Amino acid sequence: MDHEKNESNQNELDKNQAQQNNNSHSDDFSEAQNPESENLISEKPVNETKEQFVEEKPKENLPRPEKKKKNPYKIAFFSLGGIILLGGASYFAYDYYKSHQVEPIVENICLDSDTKIYDAYKDAVIMVKHRYAFFAKIKGKEIQLNIPEATEETLFGTAFFVDKQGNMISNSHVLQPWISPENSDKINTDASNIRRKIASILTTDISEDGYETFIASNWGNASSEYGEEGGDNDGDSEEGGGEEFVSSNDGAVDSAATSGDIAASIPQKDYVSEDQIDVYMKTVDISVALHNSAEEWLPCTIEKVSEDSSVDLGVLQLATKETPNTVVNIINLSNAITDDQTLRPGEKAVMIGYPLGEDLAQTTSGIKVQLYNGQISKESDGTKIQYSVTSTHGASGSPIFNNCGQLIAVNFSGVEQVQGYNFGIIAKKIYTVYGGLSAQETKE
Repeated sequence: MDHEKNESNQNELDKNQAQQNNNSHSDDFSEAQNPESENLISEKPVNETKEQFVEEKPKENLPRPEKKKKNPYKIAFFSLGGIILLGGASYFAYDYYKSHQVEPIVENICLDSDTKIYDAYKDAVIMVKHRYAFFAKIKGKEIQLNIPEATEETLFGTAFFVDKQGNMISNSHVLQPWISPENSDKINTDASNIRRKIASILTTDISEDGYETFIASNWGNASSEYGEEGGDNDGDSEEGGGEEFVSSNDGAVDSAATSGDIAASIPQKDYVSEDQIDVYMKTVDISVALHNSAEEWLPCTIEKVSEDSSVDLGVLQLATKETPNTVVNIINLSNAITDDQTLRPGEKAVMIGYPLGEDLAQTTSGIKVQLYNGQISKESDGTKIQYSVTSTHGASGSPIFNNCGQLIAVNFSGVEQVQGYNFGIIAKKIYTVYGGLSAQETKE
C-alpha cells in the first residue's frame, strides 16, 4: 500500500513537472514570437512588396528594342575612308604650306635661280603710293589748294625693306617728285604763277579760315599777269584807264573826267601782298602695300632724301617703325655688291618690283609683285649702271640683283621710247642716305 501511495505521489510530481515545463515553453514562445505583433510588423512590408511588384511588373514586360549588330566590314570601310581623307588633306595642306613658305636665307649662300631669288625676297619688296599736291601758306596759314592748276596727284613706285625697324629704300623722285630735275623747273614756274594769281584776288578782309573756299570760288577772276587788277596794281595803267563815252548827239565828252568819277565810286580794297604768300608742293599721304595684301595700305613717313641730285635715293619708314612679320628675309645691305667695278656686261640682272603700279599689280587674289630679268649692258660709272631689264613707271625704287641674289643697284630710270635701256643707282650709294640712320640705331 505504501508502494502504491508512493507511485501515486510520483505520478503527481511528474504531472506537476510537466505542467511547469509547458508553462515555461509557452512563456518563452510568447516572448519570442507574438502572433499579433508579428502580423502588425510584417503586414506593411508585405503590402509594400506587393505594390512594388505590381508597379514594376509592367516595366519588366515592356518590349526591349533589339540591338542592331554592328557590321565589322562597314566599320572598317568607313574608318579606312576617313583615314585616307584625313591623310590626303594633310598632305595637300603641307604641300601648299611648303610651296608658299619663305625660308630664311643662309648668309653668303648663292641663290642660283630666278625663282629662288623671287621666293626669298618677294615679301621684302613693296609697292609705294604717294599722294601729293600744291599747298599755299598765306600770312602763316597753310591750306591745300583745290584749283585747276593744282589738282592732287598720285604716283606709284617700289621700295624694299633693309632692316627690322621698318626702314625701306626707294628713289628720291618717288618720295619727293617735285625735286626731280625733269619736274623741278615746271613746278617752280607753276608755283610762281599760282602765287601771283592768289595775290590778284585775295583781299585782306578775308579771314584765314575762309582762304581755301574764297580762292576756289574766285579762281576764274585770278590773273598771273602784272599790270592787271590785283595785288600788283599800284594804280591805273596808262592804257585802258577808262572807257570812252559818247553822248546821244555824238558830241565829245571829257572821258578823263568820266573815268575819274567811275573810279571814285568803286570801293577800294586792299589785297594780300605776294610777299606774304608762299606756294609749294607737299605730301598729302604716302603709304605702302605688301605683296599678297588686299588693298591694305600701311602709312609711312619720309625719313631722308639724298642731297645729291645725281643719287636718286631716299629712305621711307613705316609709321609703326616695325617691319611686318610676314617679311622673313629683308634685303641685307651687308651682302650687297659694293665693288661696282666687278659688275661686268653680260652678267645677269634680276629686278623685282611693281611696274605700272596698281594697274599691273592688282589681281583677284591681292597685290602681286613681279620679276623681270636681263643683263648688265654697260660698266658702272661710279654712280649708276645700265642693264637690259624691261621696266616702266612704278618700277622706280626696285632692287636689282645679280645671279646669286645679291643687291647690285636700285632701279631709277629708263628710256621712254625704247624698252630694255634702264639704269640703277649702284648699291654702295645707299649708305649716303641710310648710313646715318643705321649708325644711330646701332647706338640704341
